[in-house]
Amino acid sequence: MRDYSRLDAFLNERLNDIYPEPFGEPHPGIIDQMVPRIIADYQLPKGAKVIDVGCGHGYALRAFRDHGMDVTGIGFGEEAEKARAEGFEIIEQDMSFLDVADGIYDLAWCRHVIEHSIFPYFTLSEMYRIIKPGGAIYVEVPAPDTACMHEANANHYSVLTETSWLQLLHRCGFEDIKRASISFTLPVGDDCYYVFDARKP
Repeated sequence: MRDYSRLDAFLNERLNDIYPEPFGEPHPGIIDQMVPRIIADYQLPKGAKVIDVGCGHGYALRAFRDHGMDVTGIGFGEEAEKARAEGFEIIEQDMSFLDVADGIYDLAWCRHVIEHSIFPYFTLSEMYRIIKPGGAIYVEVPAPDTACMHEANANHYSVLTETSWLQLLHRCGFEDIKRASISFTLPVGDDCYYVFDARKP
């Protein structure tokens, strides 16, 4: 029998790394562009169940709700309370250990959250588990080695290459994986995000 006490202690220590992140461009613009694209590409009907993993300020929750989706968020602390005050269902649990039934969501929206996992393969497998057969995942993560040095962020543990993310999604069982990148310039220099979406067979 395995003893996970050291892992539990390590994860509890990582809670000290979490801090409220500022929210501003380019994030709202990207969400405004990607939400309707994903809904159209995967033909999500009104009432489709969407889980926003790491819902933060709730911008994507509102965007999906405005498109008629049945939305749930995963979040913590003050931001979670604000989202609840807007009437959203919020789950306050580690994204890698969700007390959620198998195969209940049409879409797992994972925008700027999987890089916060110490074991992204396991976390993506958890996303695969909770998505319905035929459902979809959206993953957006910061690229390594940009002017923003995302890998130096205190709670970024998995800032991986595009190829690494593709392999992890493939190993989890996702199919029809599409990839893109979003490049832009900030005061500190050039930055880039990797974007992936895929279907669960």
